[in-house]
Amino acid sequence: MMNPPFSSVDRRALLALGVGGLTLGLSPAFAQTSDGAKPKIATIGAGRQGGALGTLFAKAGYQVMFSALDPDALKDLVAAAGPNTQAGTTAQAVAFGDVILIAVPYSAMEQIGRDFGSGLATKQLVLDISNPIGGRDGADLVKKINDEGGAGLATARILPGARIVRAFNAINYAALPRAAHRSGTPLGVPIAGDDQKAVALATALIKDIGFEAVVVGGLAKGKYLVPGTPLAGEHTPDELRKIAAGLS
Repeated sequence: MMNPPFSSVDRRALLALGVGGLTLGLSPAFAQTSDGAKPKIATIGAGRQGGALGTLFAKAGYQVMFSALDPDALKDLVAAAGPNTQAGTTAQAVAFGDVILIAVPYSAMEQIGRDFGSGLATKQLVLDISNPIGGRDGADLVKKINDEGGAGLATARILPGARIVRAFNAINYAALPRAAHRSGTPLGVPIAGDDQKAVALATALIKDIGFEAVVVGGLAKGKYLVPGTPLAGEHTPDELRKIAAGLS
């Protein structure tokens, strides 16, 4: 078994997904489990992106478990992130979380699917932060993922039944603590997903940590949520909506 180391919403896009009952300005209280508690967050991958996002969730009052091959190696991260955090193995993280955030090299995704796919399929939300990068994961893998329609559809194949939303895929980790809860217009976070409830939960969670989600479409649009595309980088929500409107 593998343990890898490591708001408002666009109403038109939500309606395209069939989420007709949602409105702008979802309350942060929406990010709750069925018993009214905040969902527990677990990360598969506790590197730069996973560490930064997990820390933001912890500081927003969520219980967070970071995971790694050697949980003891995460002592500094846990200490910096605060008392709402703990470290565990990947198996412990999957058991712990209501929401799972996957932030690993994309070459690790197939193994994650084999080892933990059944558990991930039971979760309220799987946030897919991982990207296929040629220099790290290999040109052959990137071509394979692109031939499958991009990372959103590929992740859905690897994790059948999981409620997947791609998010935070092309915003530099260093920008996250700086831009969270910034004054004025919030930083927009483009997201893509097919499951209505998962998209709504992701939107509320993203608002809770100080950003505004912009739904650009279903998982087929996940191919645009990678570095180097027009949606990558730092944009306002309105800028993201304009960019997304021009994507095929």
